[in-house]
Amino acid sequence: MSSVVVHRILFFCLGNICRSPTAEGVMRAKLKAAGLDVEVDSAGTHGYHIGAPPDERSQQHAAQRGYDLSALRARKLVAEDFARFDLVLAMDADNLANAARLCPPGQQHRLKLLMSYAPEAGNPHVPDPYYGGAAGFDEVLDLVEAACDGLIASGLRKTTA
Repeated sequence: MSSVVVHRILFFCLGNICRSPTAEGVMRAKLKAAGLDVEVDSAGTHGYHIGAPPDERSQQHAAQRGYDLSALRARKLVAEDFARFDLVLAMDADNLANAARLCPPGQQHRLKLLMSYAPEAGNPHVPDPYYGGAAGFDEVLDLVEAACDGLIASGLRKTTA
């Protein structure tokens, strides 16, 4: 399996307060543990929560697993993100479609579903936990952890260039 040279990864969902900041926090921790220096960020396809911290429930569930999301703030996905980030990873098909409409020609290859890195998880999407209970936030963490592990295992590496 050949390594994927990645300098920057962007995770995105709808509002950037539950799923994508969870993915950002999990991936930062996993990259640090693996000794990889890769920039990670997150965004939302809609600007409902610009500048807001992650949902309290996301923060609480993440903290129970050792991930600190408290410093993260929501922002909106912009066209420039497709040139800046090597991988732009969607939490679900609806947001992938929204991002595809924003994505400039020639950058579509950067767009993927996050869960494509964890097909064994049996769910192609990370479901939105916002309107559900605690179990939804744990499911998000389970799926995101599996996908981040899969992404790193895919040969992800950082060059010094």
